[in-house]
Amino acid sequence: MKPTNWIDYTGVRELRGPLAVVTGVAGVGWDEYVAITAADGTPRHGVVLDVADDVAVVQVLEGTAGMDTSHTRVRFTGEPLRVVIGTDWLGRTCNGRGEPIDGGPPITGDSTASVNGDPLNPVRRDPPAEPVLTGVSVLDGLTTLVRGQKLPVFSLPGLPHLQLACQIAAQATTGGEPFSVVFAGIGLTHPDAAYVRNILESRSAAGELVMLLNAADDPVIERIQTPRIALTIAEHLAFRAGRHVLVILTDMTSYAEALRQVSSARGEIPARRAYPGYLYSDLASLYERCGRITGEPGSVTVLPVLTMPGGDITHPVPDLTGYITEGQIIFSAQLHLQGVYPPVDALSSLSRLMRRGAGAGRTREDHLALAGQLLAALAKARQVRELAELIGTEALTPIDRSYLFFQDGFTTEMLDQHPDENRSLTETLTRAWQAVLRLPRSELSMLPEELLRRYGQSAD
Repeated sequence: MKPTNWIDYTGVRELRGPLAVVTGVAGVGWDEYVAITAADGTPRHGVVLDVADDVAVVQVLEGTAGMDTSHTRVRFTGEPLRVVIGTDWLGRTCNGRGEPIDGGPPITGDSTASVNGDPLNPVRRDPPAEPVLTGVSVLDGLTTLVRGQKLPVFSLPGLPHLQLACQIAAQATTGGEPFSVVFAGIGLTHPDAAYVRNILESRSAAGELVMLLNAADDPVIERIQTPRIALTIAEHLAFRAGRHVLVILTDMTSYAEALRQVSSARGEIPARRAYPGYLYSDLASLYERCGRITGEPGSVTVLPVLTMPGGDITHPVPDLTGYITEGQIIFSAQLHLQGVYPPVDALSSLSRLMRRGAGAGRTREDHLALAGQLLAALAKARQVRELAELIGTEALTPIDRSYLFFQDGFTTEMLDQHPDENRSLTETLTRAWQAVLRLPRSELSMLPEELLRRYGQSAD
């Protein structure tokens, strides 16, 4: 039933690009959702960008082409955008506004929810625990993703971050428990959107995936709504349907650019690099929607992917993301040039909650000790590689040369894998043992003798 406080306005003064200027309004606020009816009766949608006195500036999501000022009706709903929630989203592919683009019927549900989400009482939060396995060895072995965690991927333009995001979306699992993936593509080119749909087709057909694909030529304001819609869907699947949900948001730099454009259109005072001063709190309002709730079986895990303009990790988007999230997965341009996939810099990457999701009773008893030994050896190998560039490999000691041998083995046996290769945790840890055993036993000081006897022999 139509709420009694809804009023249809016909005072559209101007249509300019995607913007509609409406006069004579009252009680309208920023970010309010707008229902628009064009002269031919077709519905359109919008969001309030600015309000001054009795004038509201509305961003029309579908654009204003074909509209005219004299026969357009505008209805302000008095609240942010709401979407239908329910399990009907599973297996569907939609645009960035949540409208199906897969040829299927509209998505239905028993209720709706605001895309801005509801604040979660911190007292009801459980700490992240138990792993989400991705089938990617360098991630599962060294930067284990934990249910309820927010772990970003920092990439550079031109590196295969979208490929890795799709691989994780296609392969991720929690080991037999109800699991779903919500994939939100933000500002994708049409070839990239087609690639995503092709790679994730099988998982979508199995009813385990929700795809929201915002194209680069879609309205800027839609780009701001896409991750919010994705997280709203995920929250219902997790906390009402009892599923563990992995939300992949790519590319959050495109989201931040859209936020900057909308802020500029509102006439807000810019902050660092012209981004709005509230960029930190805005990103936090998205990332902090992950987690686990006491007494509820589900969880929301967030994996945001973002590109660092110019490879600058101090750029506002990666910089602020790093403050909010619990670790980072960092791509290496050098590894990419060597043809290594995924080009993850293991030494620069970190999962701060790995100890909550790995080890005895969660993955395997040797996991944490083995990961620590690998990272220590990689750090030593990097030092030796730099020394070899100065004095030559022949001048190195036999122990130093063994570290170079180890580094090569780590890259070929554990780090490098095919984009469609899904490795089990057992295979990942076996490969890790094979790499680390290239070192003399005297160098494996972080591995207890019991673990060396139990797992070292089988990996030889």
